[in-house]
Amino acid sequence: MPSNETTERIDRQLLQEVVERAGPLTADGEVADYIPALAEVARDRLALAVAPLAGRPESADPVLAVGAGDEAFSIQSISKIFTLTLAMQRNVGARLWDRVGREPSGDPFNSIVLLEREEGVPRNPFINAGAILVADVLAGAGDDPIGALVSLVSELAGADIAVDERVAASEAATGYRNRSLAYLMRSFGNLVGEVEHVLDIYFQQCSLSMTARQLARATRYLANDGIDPSTGRAVLDPLDARRINALMLMAGTYDAAGAFAYEIGIPCKSGVGGGIVGIVPDQVSICAWSPALDQTGNSLAGRAMLASLVSRSGLSVF
Repeated sequence: MPSNETTERIDRQLLQEVVERAGPLTADGEVADYIPALAEVARDRLALAVAPLAGRPESADPVLAVGAGDEAFSIQSISKIFTLTLAMQRNVGARLWDRVGREPSGDPFNSIVLLEREEGVPRNPFINAGAILVADVLAGAGDDPIGALVSLVSELAGADIAVDERVAASEAATGYRNRSLAYLMRSFGNLVGEVEHVLDIYFQQCSLSMTARQLARATRYLANDGIDPSTGRAVLDPLDARRINALMLMAGTYDAAGAFAYEIGIPCKSGVGGGIVGIVPDQVSICAWSPALDQTGNSLAGRAMLASLVSRSGLSVF
């Protein structure tokens, strides 16, 4: 376990150096242009934010951010952390884990072949099929799941968070593969809600717009045994927080999760908007953002920034 001295070594100069060294990587990779609204994001954007569990002495703001740390972007699959949290809060775990697994997939995040082979049961809640299944569970567990999600994330971020309706419409207009996944699960009897309603929840959750600073702050509860350090409120019980961290380490970066664990050594969750969050229990939460992606759908420069920061600071769960 890293010591407090490890966290104290993280300062603005270190973060700035990490961002600057990652700059040349923004010329490589591809922005997620299969979602038209994301194709318009400038590929040269870079941000890195770190949120210790205790606020920094020189500021009431608990987050240290550099680069484009206050520029909002589409969080995409990072939202799966929050919808899973919401499902756990609503005590629907028994229903959920009967219908979705807790194993790495080893396949791309939108694989249809894997889902068919396993008869409509997604391998984990962080691939697309698994997150659609979580949306189905939330749709059956209460009214207005998106309203509840926005309220939860806004509280955790300490700011008003909203769905980018333009991105959501773009997702809905081009989400053919996600529809295929949903209808395939429905054909096996593992998706019970009306497909388009469930997908509307899914497309909206992916279209939440947040900054790296907000995401780092909003995920601190996962580094703090489920307790939000800003309010002292128990968002999750410690066991469920640990379980989400374990799933992030195993499956949070799709079929690159093993490489992330080997190279970086902390639980991470990425999104095709270019964001990656990382959790170091009892220490910090981190968010890196750069829109250009590698072949596995993970931010190329974001991955490099996390690896560099962890290496230079000594942060790790191993």
